[in-house]
Amino acid sequence: MVAQLQAPKDLRTEYLTGTPLIDIEQPRLGWINEAQGNEKGQKQTAYEIRVSETQENLMTGNVWSTGKVLSSQNQRVEYRGKTLKSTQQYWWQVRTWDKKDKVSEWSAPTSWRMGLLEPNEWKAVWIGAPWQGEDAIPKPPGGPQERTKILPPPAPYLRKGFDVNKPIQSAVVFTTGLGYFEFYVNGELVSDDKLVPNQTNYSKRPGLEKNYIGVPDKFEAYKVFYLAYDLTDHLKSGKNAIGAILGNGFYNAPKFWTQSYGSPRFIAQLQITYDDGTTETIISDSSWKAEKSPILMDLVYDGEIYDARKAIPDWASADFDDRQWQKVIERKAPFGELRAHTAEPDKVTKTYQPTAIEKLGNGHYKVQFPEEISGWVRLNNVEGPAGQKVHITFNGNLYSGENTYYFAGKGKENYAPRFNWFVFSGIEITGWPGELKPEMLTAEAVNTDVKENAFFETSNPLFNQINDIWKRSQMDNMHGGIASDCPHRERSGYTGDGQVACPTVMHNFDARAFYQKWVSDMREARIPETGYVPNGAPWQPGCGGGVAWGAAINIIPWEYYLQYGDHRMLSDNYDAMKGYLDYMETWITKEGIMYSQREGQDGKPLKWWNLGDWAGICTDCLPDDALVHTFYYWYSLDITVKVASILDHPEEALEMRTRAIELKNAFHRYFYDEETMSYGDYGSNIFALKMGVPADRYSKVKQALIEEIERNNGHLNTAIFGTRFFFEVLAENGLNHLAYEAMNKRTEPGFGHWIELGGTTSREHWDESGSHNHPMFGGGLVWLYRNLAGLNFDESKPGYEHLIFKPLPAGDLQYARYETETPFGTAGIHWEKDDKILKTKLTIPVGSNATFYPPEGDFNSISVDGHRSDRSEGIEMKNGTFELQSGVYNFSFNP
Repeated sequence: MVAQLQAPKDLRTEYLTGTPLIDIEQPRLGWINEAQGNEKGQKQTAYEIRVSETQENLMTGNVWSTGKVLSSQNQRVEYRGKTLKSTQQYWWQVRTWDKKDKVSEWSAPTSWRMGLLEPNEWKAVWIGAPWQGEDAIPKPPGGPQERTKILPPPAPYLRKGFDVNKPIQSAVVFTTGLGYFEFYVNGELVSDDKLVPNQTNYSKRPGLEKNYIGVPDKFEAYKVFYLAYDLTDHLKSGKNAIGAILGNGFYNAPKFWTQSYGSPRFIAQLQITYDDGTTETIISDSSWKAEKSPILMDLVYDGEIYDARKAIPDWASADFDDRQWQKVIERKAPFGELRAHTAEPDKVTKTYQPTAIEKLGNGHYKVQFPEEISGWVRLNNVEGPAGQKVHITFNGNLYSGENTYYFAGKGKENYAPRFNWFVFSGIEITGWPGELKPEMLTAEAVNTDVKENAFFETSNPLFNQINDIWKRSQMDNMHGGIASDCPHRERSGYTGDGQVACPTVMHNFDARAFYQKWVSDMREARIPETGYVPNGAPWQPGCGGGVAWGAAINIIPWEYYLQYGDHRMLSDNYDAMKGYLDYMETWITKEGIMYSQREGQDGKPLKWWNLGDWAGICTDCLPDDALVHTFYYWYSLDITVKVASILDHPEEALEMRTRAIELKNAFHRYFYDEETMSYGDYGSNIFALKMGVPADRYSKVKQALIEEIERNNGHLNTAIFGTRFFFEVLAENGLNHLAYEAMNKRTEPGFGHWIELGGTTSREHWDESGSHNHPMFGGGLVWLYRNLAGLNFDESKPGYEHLIFKPLPAGDLQYARYETETPFGTAGIHWEKDDKILKTKLTIPVGSNATFYPPEGDFNSISVDGHRSDRSEGIEMKNGTFELQSGVYNFSFNP
């Protein structure tokens, strides 16, 4: 009998595709199973993995061959073979057995590469340009918004020539540059990676503690990511050359909310293995040469100036004569440990052509693109006289930076910036030579290459637009393996913004490797002595936050575990979770609530240490700070109790549960107003209901919330953290119609108001003030997928092993559809009303099962796939619900 499972697909190593770089001894492997046709109840009962050092020897599995392993596990299978060797590429594939013990075909092979596993294996040294000093550009005096007075010197070209005299078996370079770099071999750029390496807390920084929001430079860990590029097909017999261009990035960003580390620097180690078995290593050292590039200025908050007249043709080619170039200078190694780049880099993810070009004068144009992006504008095959200055400004709010290009005057020219990005939906160009035509410009969106892996749509176009503008804003804010608050003004990895939006991110993107990286940044950016988690990670930005910001170290790992089922995310961060709880405990008042009043440099409580909620419907329209602090301490405790139980720490779970109960009781004593029968406005009742109010006041608080929404004409009135829970709390308390009404508003305050204003991204504030590209309010949108569409996970069987389908149709909505790629494969729900008949299509991936809670209604009959529900394959009815095995089910509910 032929197996009913297809060959496994979507093979990944540590959640990454391609040939990822790995520096852990037991990387985890994963794959997806799919059934042939629509066979119900199909599942994996066993797997077999084989690993080899070459693709040709894969059949032997000479590094690791598991044989047949009786297991349904298809994700995070730990490698258990021979000891893995530094720099070695390993090939692997897998096959699986179905529920009838029939084996599938082998998957297509894939591979990973090991990094340099021991520090002493690095023979290369850090180098830099002699015209750049060791230290960073000085930070200007004054506040974070003061502009830089000193511009950087030109970005350097770096190169090294060498000979190859024997046939090559393999050649791999391990390399990185700070803040950003591009790598070249024999005149060619070797990768489409952009803005690499990912941002990390690279090193110690002088003066960090003296910042306005200062912290001691005593973080748990520091790291620098390096990448690997396979140069086997790029090298040739005889002369060869490798080289790099260096940019400042956040390593040397001397203004606004940053604190720099030093001047740009570079390291590379090329390891060549010849056919005869011998090896050779080419390293970065004082033998390299340097010259000034045509990039006259690059700073992440200022932009880029490029003078094509100063370009050096073929500077990275093998035959280039570099005898007139300067010798490089050895640089100090960053304090951070070199680690493999085990997360997606930035790439060009989308391109746009102009939608409108308006001529304002001689060489002066305005150009419009379809939506606001972070990225840059590429000039395509354009001509101009030598020295002609083209200046580009961007309409993406203040601080987006500017871009200047000087023509070389030697025929067709192409150009795009390298080491910073701009935020815009339109640009203004001055100095353009001749007529500007649409094909001469391409807008390129650049962001961390996190793939969108979900689909959401309803019959209400507004809801679809709300979801779309949030996704655009989220992508605009993903650079360097972090999620920033805004992509233009601060560009900072705020932990509060990160935790409030993370569930929505995970419902729309494959963010497994992304959050593994960013959460490790948060963990390593904490202060071990106190447990404090900074307001931003991987580096502490210069502006503020509060209790809910550091709570990211508790919240994001938990949401990640629920979404992906990864226990390691919990175990890796458990100590940091407990440490932050202990930090919050130090702020407990005599009333038993939490109220952080951390002092600034003047010895007085500093607002920017102690924020509660943020960005309300008006400046003072926020819940009590102490209420928000207390809620987030309780919320973090509640999460960590669950984590302790999962990780089998019963005594610690009991101790934390006791603290949580005491804090919850204090919350209800202190914040409930007997006279108004309410905890207050602006989300206060939302927080209380999320926590769970005493039974004798539940109906009163619920009524107070209803009346509050009625006073606001059906609008929400919450800030970012209240909005995160607003819609779900209403749905979970029988008020889904009010959630629908609030989401459906096109007037202020509401998501739809931004769209009425023409926004293509979500904003910082409900009104028109502040940034127009902030994803933090997106946390509330999980209601669209979990409640309105009705697809959720089961906390007791996370990672969608057990699906919960519970749609809540509301308003005049005719249909809703949500699909997402789970660790088991595609899961989805699509319900629609048709002549009072409710049709619902459910998709359950191989390896999962589900419980379906039908929508409320008086149904005469229920059919599944054209049959009576009690006669359909893969279904069991229990207490008005349907227990479903894997497969696709088409329900029809007839009135």
